[in-house]
Amino acid sequence: MLEALGLADAQTWLLFIGATLVLNATPGADLLLTIARTLQAGPRAGAAAALGIGAGCAVHALAAAGGLAALLAVSAAVFDVLKTAGVAYLLWLAFGLLRTAWRPQAALGGGLAGTQAAPASTPPASTPAACAIAPAPRWAAEFHRGLLTNVLNPKVALFFLAFVPQFIAPTASAKTAAFLVLGALFVVQGTLFLLAVVALCTRLRALPWPAATGRWLHGSAGVLFGVLAWRLWTSRAPGVG
Repeated sequence: MLEALGLADAQTWLLFIGATLVLNATPGADLLLTIARTLQAGPRAGAAAALGIGAGCAVHALAAAGGLAALLAVSAAVFDVLKTAGVAYLLWLAFGLLRTAWRPQAALGGGLAGTQAAPASTPPASTPAACAIAPAPRWAAEFHRGLLTNVLNPKVALFFLAFVPQFIAPTASAKTAAFLVLGALFVVQGTLFLLAVVALCTRLRALPWPAATGRWLHGSAGVLFGVLAWRLWTSRAPGVG
């Protein structure tokens, strides 16, 4: 079956699954966004962001299969346009987080999850302080946030171009089909991993964290997004010296 799809042997297939798991667990903008949105706005927001990231990966996989990733690899102009958009978006996320951390409400909204001042009414005694927040943002907005974070990063497209072909049999006659199969596996596995992260962060979010932790979380996440923006800005297309 694997050979018919143009994929390498079963051992290489297992290696691909293991390598994908390691790559998904590597800290980056996608993982950071999923953690931050879950801790700040709850599991629905985190899951929506994770699904948006998965959709972004699917876009990159299809683009790489269609040759668009190769264009990014050889065209500095195209790469820089997408990179600039990605940097601007990461900085916008960083600014929003830092602005929230600066406001006193960030420390009063209920620990890790607090993004606004606590409601005037007192929450039930059984409700952890970390959950005493305003309603979470709309699902679609969180999905789009995850989608844009991933799609506007040209390094993801180049990753698909460099990583996936290594696991396709050199003698395969249907390399595009094999690429799409491996790309789909990467997207599914990566999305499931992020959803598992959401589940873990949801348990952490329910703990009675000190109120100041909310401000610390927003500030730290804002700084990290700024660092990721800088790393993306200093990156270059592979064909550029």
